[in-house]
Amino acid sequence: MAKTKKQIIEDLRLIDVVAEILDARIPISSQNPDIKEIIKDKKKIVILNKSDLANETENKKWIQYFEKNGISAVLVDSVSGKGISQAIRKIEEIYDNEKYQNKGRIGKSIRIMILGIPNIGKSSFINRIAKKSAAQTGNKPGVTKQKQWIKVSEKIELLDTPGVLWPKFNNKNVAMNLAYTGTIKDDVLEITEIGHELLKNLIVNYKTNLIERYKITQEQITNIFEQQIEENEKVLEIMNLIGKKRGAVISGGEIDIEKVAKILIEDFRSGKLGKITLEKVK
Repeated sequence: MAKTKKQIIEDLRLIDVVAEILDARIPISSQNPDIKEIIKDKKKIVILNKSDLANETENKKWIQYFEKNGISAVLVDSVSGKGISQAIRKIEEIYDNEKYQNKGRIGKSIRIMILGIPNIGKSSFINRIAKKSAAQTGNKPGVTKQKQWIKVSEKIELLDTPGVLWPKFNNKNVAMNLAYTGTIKDDVLEITEIGHELLKNLIVNYKTNLIERYKITQEQITNIFEQQIEENEKVLEIMNLIGKKRGAVISGGEIDIEKVAKILIEDFRSGKLGKITLEKVK
């Protein structure tokens, strides 16, 4: 981490604009707070990646949030390529050409540094914007190994970072948000705990999504929550209900809670539960 930060700071001398990749579903949790300190007064654009999986209303609110704080932001889906052209236009807009006229930079490429925590879609974004597999990609943190310049156009040149800036687990909510989205490996936390906590969140904020996906009813949920049991027990009862609907039953008629947790997590990550944003603008 220290070596990566040092390298990034050194490379910033070559950079005009920093592009920070965030997960649109968890824009705050997917930030590394060190980035603000590292880049200081460098111009920055926020790329809200995986926006196709996030709630559209909340997407708009997050764009407004960043812009109110003086930061350009754009919604992107690196898988389909949606938003990539807008990202390029935004980068060109925020580049202060006049600043570099006095440095003999007229006509030269805008130099961009791509920053982001592991598994945030950094390499996929680079590949899309460069229209080729310019950076090695994968689902494991830290796949991008070496610093490399990537020519996007006559106007833009990208510098991929030599390593990764790990997220800061400031509190349990941040850790769980990163676990829900698969930003950190599934074996870091118990899969049943991740599924349980995700369901608890969805019951409060996206109950309709649960009802539609798993064919359960509002009455069933209400009956469970009217029981004189602890909240965690109520969530477990709903997991049992989902397990019955999805056939996650083991010998003796018992529900396989781990399997239910995996179903919930996979359905959320794939978008089968609908467009969901876990962090909302306050």
